Amino acid sequence: MANQNGRDSLLSVALLIVGMVSIQFSATMAKHLFETVHPAVITMMRTSFAAVFMLAVMRPWREKMAEKAWRRVALYGATLGVMNLLFYLALRRIPLGIAVALEFTGPLGVALFGSRRALDIVWVLLATLGIYILLPAGGFSADLDLVGVLLALSAGCCWGLYIVFGKKAGSVASTRQAAAWGMVFAALIVLPFGLFHLDLNVLPLSLILRKGLLLALLSSAIPYSLEMIVLRKMDSKTFGTLMSIEPVIAALMGLIFLREYLQAFQILAMLAITTACLGATITAPKTL
Repeated sequence: MANQNGRDSLLSVALLIVGMVSIQFSATMAKHLFETVHPAVITMMRTSFAAVFMLAVMRPWREKMAEKAWRRVALYGATLGVMNLLFYLALRRIPLGIAVALEFTGPLGVALFGSRRALDIVWVLLATLGIYILLPAGGFSADLDLVGVLLALSAGCCWGLYIVFGKKAGSVASTRQAAAWGMVFAALIVLPFGLFHLDLNVLPLSLILRKGLLLALLSSAIPYSLEMIVLRKMDSKTFGTLMSIEPVIAALMGLIFLREYLQAFQILAMLAITTACLGATITAPKTL
């Protein structure tokens, strides 16, 4: 029994890492496309195909939703769409690892909001230090684009709201309904921006179908499915702890596939933010 539990734990960790690698690899694919295609178009492709996939798999119309639930799911989906759009806009300007690290400040803020524990002040200060180092005005990362940094932090704020609104949507709708209809609303929010920047001479419809489907699979369908499998076998604290290494994975993917070489201070800043997320997750009370 102990050996079986050990194998299950290792398998869960492996699946979670595969999911994170899938997400970050899709981000490197998207960034390669930014040379000719606007990020809003890429975001539109990603969310639209993901919405179609989730509707086909989850078939949320089988359950009826109350009017109150529709409002909450719509708000949840809208924050998801804006978060994706802001993140891709940031990714066009700053390295992948840094963008992901800055985006992680959103969930960290939600985890620490309202806390009165002295230990949590350490995590806030550590994350603040990391952000300060990454701000061009701090003098350590003068070559980083300030707009890109601010866009990534804004995406992080949306991630925090996404978590809050997601919990509210989950209280009035099933997981299947919230996830599928939420992605539909995310796609609808992004759609006007994507269509505005779409140029079929640069990106033919056949290429949109191929690239869009691949991005949706790698960035949403595959990691989401793997996370659902893992969450059935892993407690939320362990899950959150392992997710905290995602900025490191993003930095490695950026180095391998995008040749994004980070400065020593930038790596230090990323580690500070990652450590803050990790520490806040590990030391979080059981009631959180």
